Amino acid sequence: MEFWHMIRRKSVRGMSLVEMLMAIFILLIGLEGVSLLFVNSWKMNRFVLETGNASLMASRTVETIVRDIRRSRQADNGDYPVESGGDNDVQVYIDIDGDSVTERVHYYLLDGSIYRGVTEPNATLPVTYPNGDQTVTLLAEYISNTPADPVFSYYNEDYPSDVVNNPLVTPVSVQDVRLIRVHLLVNIDPVRAPNNINVESFAELRNLNNYAN
Repeated sequence: MEFWHMIRRKSVRGMSLVEMLMAIFILLIGLEGVSLLFVNSWKMNRFVLETGNASLMASRTVETIVRDIRRSRQADNGDYPVESGGDNDVQVYIDIDGDSVTERVHYYLLDGSIYRGVTEPNATLPVTYPNGDQTVTLLAEYISNTPADPVFSYYNEDYPSDVVNNPLVTPVSVQDVRLIRVHLLVNIDPVRAPNNINVESFAELRNLNNYAN
């Protein structure tokens, strides 16, 4: 009888201090793993969301620039529809706000962002355009174009049959320009995600007059 009483007493005894510490240690390891999983999942979801938003903004920016360039026209002072064209900036004349006045519109890359600058003509005779951009708007961020991947490329009337002389060397002779390629590379974290998201489109200048070269 005494033997069975000793076995039952041993079977119902509490955890020892060592066993309790081991249980707590295992529990902490499990909680740490769950916490790391949660943090990493949150970071990944945030990264994907930010990448998606940046890509959407870049896509809308390319669409806007292409749409505007297609509407470029002779300036109110008689200047050619394209004022200047470089690898990472272009200036064209557009009635950007639908007021029947032709503004000078400047699209350019600066410190990883795309901006649009708009300059209204002076109400003088003859009409003149002030130097610089009067109103500047941020269009897109996280742009990672390099000198080997210019934002703007220019093509003459012989493209695509002539690929030897196209794209044109920048800064371009503006009167040769008939087609402009807009190309953005998006990357919110080049160290973490080396693969760029590519967004590009072409804009044909539709409202050109016949200018003598």
